Amino acid sequence: MPALQIPARDFDAYIFDCDGTLADTMGLHYEAWKLALEPHGAQLAEDLYYVWGGRPTKEIVESLNEMQGLSMDAEALVHIKEELYFSLLPGVQPIEEVVRLARSLHGKKPIAVASGGGRKSVHSTLEGLGLMHLFDVIVTSEDYKNGKPAPDPYLVAAYRLGVEAGGCLVFEDTETGRQSALAAGMECVMVDSRK
Repeated sequence: MPALQIPARDFDAYIFDCDGTLADTMGLHYEAWKLALEPHGAQLAEDLYYVWGGRPTKEIVESLNEMQGLSMDAEALVHIKEELYFSLLPGVQPIEEVVRLARSLHGKKPIAVASGGGRKSVHSTLEGLGLMHLFDVIVTSEDYKNGKPAPDPYLVAAYRLGVEAGGCLVFEDTETGRQSALAAGMECVMVDSRK
């Protein structure tokens, strides 16, 4: 992984995406998607999966229904996909450079997670990696109305941290997430976790 390109200036708070940024889970999520979609004859191409990274699971199901002329039950499929992901979770690994940075900031600056994933998924991932205690705030898809690329996840995180959005530095691995951070008026460091 290339070294993180962190701006030299000091920030009021630091906000991290979870999947693909703190945790090397993108491959696990993709495997869970394939297993969940297979019985429905649905396909999620890997390149599209990465383009859509950061979008809430329900939105992805709805988009696949529209694109492929299907009528999958979005709520049911969200549950199935998440359960499959949890079964694969013991294999999750941290993205060491990002986790090292988060550990170095813990107790010194306000830090948060802002994810497009559901609360159970994000908490399970962070707990599995022993990282839950590092973060002052954890924002998941249940905490905002509009998912990435809308600014909502990052704005909610800044609000809960008690800092101005412009004083936050975000760490993201997807273009969707980067757009969300920029829309929130925050600077963004891209994490390239794809092998």
